[in-house]
Amino acid sequence: MNACRPFVRPWPTSVKLICSTSLRVPPASLGPIESFCPPPFRKPGSSFLLAMEKDSPPVQVVEDGSPQPFEVAKKWKGTAADQHDMLVIGRKQQLRRNFHLISILGFGCNLICGWEINVTTLGLTLTNGGTAGMIYGFILTIFGFTFVYASLAEMASMSPTAGGQYHWVSEFSPRSCQKYLSYLSGWLCFTGWQAAIGSIAFLVGSTVQALIVLHRPDTYIYEAWHGTLLVIAIVLSAFLFNSVLAKRLPLVEGLVLLVHVCGMFAICIPLWALSSRKSAHAVFTEFTNSGGWSTTGLSFMVGLTPLTGSMAGIDSVVHMAEEIKDASKTLPRTIMTALPLNATLGLITIITLAFCTVNVDNVLSSPTGLMGFPFIEVFYEATGSLAGTTVMAVIPMISLFGSVVAEVATASRQIWAFARDGGVPFSSRLAKVHPRWTIPLNAILVSLVVNLLLPLINIGSTAALNAIFSLSGVSILCSYILCIGSILIKRLRNEPLPPCGWSLGRYGIFINIVALCYLVPVALFQFFPPIIPVAAVSMNWGCLLFGSMIIFSTTYYVIYGRKTYIPPVMRIRRDI
Repeated sequence: MNACRPFVRPWPTSVKLICSTSLRVPPASLGPIESFCPPPFRKPGSSFLLAMEKDSPPVQVVEDGSPQPFEVAKKWKGTAADQHDMLVIGRKQQLRRNFHLISILGFGCNLICGWEINVTTLGLTLTNGGTAGMIYGFILTIFGFTFVYASLAEMASMSPTAGGQYHWVSEFSPRSCQKYLSYLSGWLCFTGWQAAIGSIAFLVGSTVQALIVLHRPDTYIYEAWHGTLLVIAIVLSAFLFNSVLAKRLPLVEGLVLLVHVCGMFAICIPLWALSSRKSAHAVFTEFTNSGGWSTTGLSFMVGLTPLTGSMAGIDSVVHMAEEIKDASKTLPRTIMTALPLNATLGLITIITLAFCTVNVDNVLSSPTGLMGFPFIEVFYEATGSLAGTTVMAVIPMISLFGSVVAEVATASRQIWAFARDGGVPFSSRLAKVHPRWTIPLNAILVSLVVNLLLPLINIGSTAALNAIFSLSGVSILCSYILCIGSILIKRLRNEPLPPCGWSLGRYGIFINIVALCYLVPVALFQFFPPIIPVAAVSMNWGCLLFGSMIIFSTTYYVIYGRKTYIPPVMRIRRDI
């Protein structure tokens, strides 16, 4: 292995590493980095080729045939710790680090949109669980995600990279399966975040239609293509904020954070003052099983699905890691600050709605309730004013639009990072960064095209569109399972972990186990339909699409991906 020594020592200034498309996995007895240096080192067809070039800059790691990545100006490279982190992962700083703690906290909270999701998906939780199930279910969700957030925060402190979950799986999972599991995790994130953009945009567009029904119940005729056009307009607007106005994105997210926090009180205060109230006994003890399930407990578990969605997605800030100043410290602070903030706002909102939903059946059977938005009827019964109801309904819509903007940014950074490692088709193009705007414009365009096409499915089949959107939650949750499971295995094997500023310490095994015990059943119930018996139109076809996605990504990996995908662990240099 003497020929491999240049790979584990500081790089000579005249050495450039060119990665080939063929990777080999050597014996497990070798070290974690040396093991990827296949013998003999300079044999034709081997995984690496050392090319001595007199004028080549230090530490350039590129894929075969790909152009040399440029670097941003020094003022955008962040702190010394940020620059060290980029050296460790073997990447150049191509994006501007212009996010600080408040702006990235706003980014994460706006994307998750905790209380806004709780409001707009009220119909699902009332159908399965009722007011009591809604409250206790959200408390359970907060409890479970506390351990999930803590696990993710630690890994973000160890490796603050835009790759996020697939990078962590590559670094922490067993060597025998780390390449495939890392690749699969990347595709799970790709699928989950693309579907998330469309699902939230569709939620905003459908809320607009519900408000039209409220104002024109006798004259407005609901058409699916109306919602499709609204979704397209929302996606195009989000693209504008992520391209032309990209430099203002931190400011925009900071402003939307104010709407996120203050908007909750702008909705709850009128409800506290004007709405009739149910008794505390009814609110905290009455469970509803309107979904037709065999037991109330099963109905309660199905009702956890929208509540889970109101807390999932904090990995969004991780995918922005290479645009955050002092990312290794800021990321865990952001993640663990977003948890109590969203949990508190969400719990206040849920308890308020539970007390103000006096008659569940009347709310669900109202014109807006039949469309899936009973919260509008709750607002109208409280205020008795069309104008007041509209203003109250617009507030969560603004936050949800901010969520779409943040999701486009998240999805594009995930694609860009995955493409850098050859994980997707046309990787060389998708890994490019616009030299003037310093954003992954090609990756943003992919998110735009995908989410301009998805709403068109709604014209032909709403069930098919809902199936695609159901992929969002389960894909992201499964990516959490893979990365947390990987670091848990590393802990159980008593293998050393990378140094970090935010560590779980001796409680790491316990926290990781509890996180997995929560995530696995919650992810499973993402596939359940909201009501039974099911028809073709009410069936949750997400399980079919999820299985198809796994088969497709695995097939692509076997045929092509295993030759082009370079797992991030092969670039990591912890010795510097």
